[in-house]
Amino acid sequence: MFSGWRDVAARRPWRISAKLLIISSVVTVIGFSAICVNVMLDMRRGEEALARQTLENLATTIESDVSRNVEIYDLSLKAVASNMLLPELATVSKTIRHLILFDHATTAKHFGAIQVFDAEGRLTIDASTLDPLPEDRSEEDYFKVHRDNPGTELFISRPMLFRGAYSIVLSRRISDADGGFMGVVAGSIRFSYFHELFDRLNLDPEDTITVLKRDRTIIMRRPFDLDIIGTNLNDRQNWKADNLRVGAAYSGQGPVDATPRLYVRSKNNGPLFVVAGKPLAAVFALWQREALRIGTVVLALILFVLGSTLVLAREIGRRAEAERKLEELATTDALTGLKNRRKFDSVIDVEWRRAMRQKAPIALLMIDTDHFKAYNDTFGHQAGDQVLVGIAICISDSVSRAGDCAARYGGEEFAVLLPNTSAAEAFKVAETIRRKVQGWSHEQAMSTVSCGIASLVPNAGMDWPMLVAAADKALYAAKAGGRNQSVVASLPQLSLVA
Repeated sequence: MFSGWRDVAARRPWRISAKLLIISSVVTVIGFSAICVNVMLDMRRGEEALARQTLENLATTIESDVSRNVEIYDLSLKAVASNMLLPELATVSKTIRHLILFDHATTAKHFGAIQVFDAEGRLTIDASTLDPLPEDRSEEDYFKVHRDNPGTELFISRPMLFRGAYSIVLSRRISDADGGFMGVVAGSIRFSYFHELFDRLNLDPEDTITVLKRDRTIIMRRPFDLDIIGTNLNDRQNWKADNLRVGAAYSGQGPVDATPRLYVRSKNNGPLFVVAGKPLAAVFALWQREALRIGTVVLALILFVLGSTLVLAREIGRRAEAERKLEELATTDALTGLKNRRKFDSVIDVEWRRAMRQKAPIALLMIDTDHFKAYNDTFGHQAGDQVLVGIAICISDSVSRAGDCAARYGGEEFAVLLPNTSAAEAFKVAETIRRKVQGWSHEQAMSTVSCGIASLVPNAGMDWPMLVAAADKALYAAKAGGRNQSVVASLPQLSLVA
C-alpha cells in the first residue's frame, strides 16, 4: 500500500546515516590500527637493528683482540722457523741457541712455550728449558698437516689438552732451502686467555660468544661447556653454513641449544672468527612492553570508538524514528489515516513540476460523499466518522502505485493524485473506488460517492490549481447529474463529459 511504501521511504535516510557512521568508524579504527601496527613493527625493526649493531661491534672487538694475539704469537713462530735455517745454530751452545731462536718470542701468562719438533716428530728444542724431556708428536694433527701439505702456513689445531692445559696449538712448517720438510715449530694459547677476555665483558647470562675456526670448529664458547668445545658445526644436520655468512646475522634456533637468538658474525677474515648471540626474548623485551602498553591503549580507544558509534547510531535511529512519527502525525489525517490537505498540497506541487519537466500527464480525482450531512444529522457524528473511515479504506485499496497520493481534502471530500495517468486510466480508478464504496455501503448504512476526474499535460504558464479547479468542476457536474457517478473534465476548454 501507499502508506507502507512511504514508511519505508521515511526510514531509509536514517539507516543510510547510521550505516555511514558505522562504516566511517570502522574504517577509522582500521586505519588507526594499521598505523599503530606499522609504528610498532618499525619499533621492532629498530630494536633488532640496534641489537644487531651492538652484537656486531662486540663480535668485531673480540675478534680483533683474538686475531691480534694470534698474529703476535705467529710472528714468534715465523721467527723461530726462519732462524732454524741458520747454519750457526749447529755450532753454538744451547744458551746461545735459545737467545737466537726465542729472543723475539712473545711471552705472556696465557701463551705456552714454543717447541721445535724434527722431521720425525721428536721434540728437539723447548723455549721453557735447555734440556727438554723426550716427546713424540708425530701422531698429532698439526704435525701431519705440515708434513703432508707443504703449502700450509699457520695451522690452528682443534682444542686439546696440551702440556697439562686445555689449549689451541698454533704451528708452522720448517722447510729447508729446497722446500724439504725439516720439522714443525708449535706453541699454544691456553683457554685461560679466552676466559679472562670474556670475563672483562658485561654480558647477560644468556648471551653467547663463540670463537670458531674457518672450518667451523668451535674453539671456545661462552657460557663454557667442554662437551661443545671442539665440535664442528658442519656435522650438525639442522644447521646450514649459509645461516651465518661473513658479516651476516641470523635469527632463530642456533646449532648448540634450543634458545632462539639473534646471532651476528664478525666481518674480519682472520684465521678465527667470532659469533655473538643474544636471546630474542631479551632483544625484544623492551619492544614487547611498549607494544603491550600501546596495544592496550589502542584497544581501549577502539572499544570506546566502536561503543560510541553504536550508541550514536542507536540515537540516530531513535531520532529518525521520532522525526518520522512526527512527520507522519503532521501529514496524516487522524481519522482516516490518509494524507492531510497540507501534505497533499506539497505532493501535488512536486508532481506537477515533474510532469511539466517530463511532458507527462497528471490526473486528479476529487471524491465527495453523497448526502453526508443528512446522514450525519440522522445517525450522529460517530456514525458519520465510520462512513468516512470506510470510504478512506476503499480509496486506499484502490490506489496502489508508489507515486499516487490519496488525501482527505476537507470534511467529507477526498482527493487522489495520479501522476503519469491519462483521463481514461483515471476514470477506471475512480469507478473502482465508487463501486467499492457502493458495495461496502450495502453492508453498512447506505452511502455513495461522486467523483470528478481531470487529467492534463502541464505546460509553461499553467499551475496546478487549474487541475484542482477542473476536477472540482467535474465533481459538481457528477453531483448535479444525480450523484454516485464519475465525470471526466474536458480540458483545456474544461467542458464536462459523462
